[in-house]
Amino acid sequence: LVDLSYIPNRSVSVEEIDASLKAASEGRMNGILNFETEPKVSIDYNHTTSSSNYAQPQTAVTDGGLVRVVSWYDNEWGFSNRMIDTAKVMANL
Repeated sequence: LVDLSYIPNRSVSVEEIDASLKAASEGRMNGILNFETEPKVSIDYNHTTSSSNYAQPQTAVTDGGLVRVVSWYDNEWGFSNRMIDTAKVMANL
């Protein structure tokens, strides 16, 4: 679990954060970043191939501008799948 809290340089909304991460999950980060819209718990992420599973329902922005983003992962399966990706790239060199 990554539970990231930060204060951005400018005012942002949950919708902006969602849109940015959704675009990344469907674009250059496809297969690496998963955009999850259903509430889940840690066991739900066992054996997931994505390196990061963005938990959209847990994202929040406070009135003071503090942003909280949560991402779940299965470090063994996610890492193993990235090594498979790396091996495929190396095989095509």
